[in-house]
Amino acid sequence: MEELNALFHGFAVALSPLNVLLMFVGILLGVVIGVLPGLGGANGIAILLPLTFTMPPTSAIIMLSCIYWGALFGGAITSVLFNIPGEPWSVATTFDGYPMAQQGRAGEALTAAFTSSFVGALFAVIVFTFLAPLVASFALKFGPPEFFSVYLLTFCSFVGLGKGAPFKIIAAMMIGFALAAVGIDTVTGQLRLTFGWTEMMRGFDFLVAVIGLFGIGEILQSMEEGLAFQGKQAKINSRIVLETWAKLPRYWTSSLRACLIGCAMGIVPGGATPASFMSYGVAKRVSRNGPKFGTGQVEGVVAPETAAHAAGTSALLPMLTLGVPGSPTAAVLLGGLLIWGLQPGPLLFVEKKDFVWGLIASMYLGNLAGLIVVLTCVPLFAAILRVPFSIIAPVIIVICAIGAYTVHNAMLDIWLMLLFGVIGYVFKKLDYPLAPLVLALVLGDRAEDSFRQSMLMSQGDVSIFFSNALVGGITALALVLLFWPLGASLIARLRYG
Repeated sequence: MEELNALFHGFAVALSPLNVLLMFVGILLGVVIGVLPGLGGANGIAILLPLTFTMPPTSAIIMLSCIYWGALFGGAITSVLFNIPGEPWSVATTFDGYPMAQQGRAGEALTAAFTSSFVGALFAVIVFTFLAPLVASFALKFGPPEFFSVYLLTFCSFVGLGKGAPFKIIAAMMIGFALAAVGIDTVTGQLRLTFGWTEMMRGFDFLVAVIGLFGIGEILQSMEEGLAFQGKQAKINSRIVLETWAKLPRYWTSSLRACLIGCAMGIVPGGATPASFMSYGVAKRVSRNGPKFGTGQVEGVVAPETAAHAAGTSALLPMLTLGVPGSPTAAVLLGGLLIWGLQPGPLLFVEKKDFVWGLIASMYLGNLAGLIVVLTCVPLFAAILRVPFSIIAPVIIVICAIGAYTVHNAMLDIWLMLLFGVIGYVFKKLDYPLAPLVLALVLGDRAEDSFRQSMLMSQGDVSIFFSNALVGGITALALVLLFWPLGASLIARLRYG
């Protein structure tokens, strides 16, 4: 009952006129970001984060989270109409969504995608509402060893569960740790890796790095590919919406399965992209229409979209309760919380109840607002793609530069943004993942502080990370995930000689 009362209070916070306005502004910006290939939830939030510095934290996080929901919705529009995934997690939606558009069923495909997205997000928010206070109250028992073991589990799970080559993930993470170490040592106050540059005393600002890695890096790659948009027309009216809604209940098992897969992949650092592919693959294998997948099946749109939204929403659960982001976008939001002076973790639920429950209430309202906006404005958003990319790209670069400059009002940050943009471009060309680098850059300092505090407590004895069942279990699981790819490859080699 206490959580329900807090949730109702959160609705009162979220329904203030300013927050409702910011909710719709965030959704509209998010859909535009989702529609434009080369941008995305993490990129859009990173670019627009400086605009929120003067807002109250609750209003700022509501707007930024609604940008995220909007980007999740917007990615489906380009996937279905243009066969261009606006977001990485929308790739699986193209498999059946675009064939439906070619058959003149674009309205049906988009209605199914938007409705499934809403269902997946709603399921995840309900799980979030009831699970977050339990996780937060449990995490109040954590000390430095427990927090370090959770950070270690997060880093190792990227290695064990990541879809890329483990050594590439580790290399990206090591670069992130090195960048996080630049500046003033938080324990001793000594300068580290500044090489005599006073400008480097504050270290590499997370926000500048993210704007460069995601925003500029994506633009450079898109310019190289020379994007030209040619797509199908879409028309959604009440008749198409009602007819599609009448069909969707027959896919309830696929939808429920996608919700469970999405929540699981969001809470562990899997993310929306692997969740959407996994859900599509499972649905194709289990469904009686499986052999027809890829020819324009509604179920082939329902499965990935439901899972992507469930994963994207549930990724905020470990970020708020433990201070550990479950996705690149959650990592950007985590950086925003730290900039606003809020400390993500279990104490947030005790000290900043208005903020937490206002955010949770905005998840319900934001997804509903997003569903209404995308169902009514699809032709308008699709028309954005008819603007030449040669016009869109410079506008995005200027927005990135303004965002980077406003962090510290320093010209150096624009040069650093461009440098990180080149790094992001090189990473993409060499197929190195950016998410581990961002994660290490955000959490590197905090993981190091927890480790050093633990070493001070134990006088340098690493067995403190196995000193009780909780910390020992988390550390052991982290080590299992770290060596999982190596063990799997050895087993495969022994089995097949």
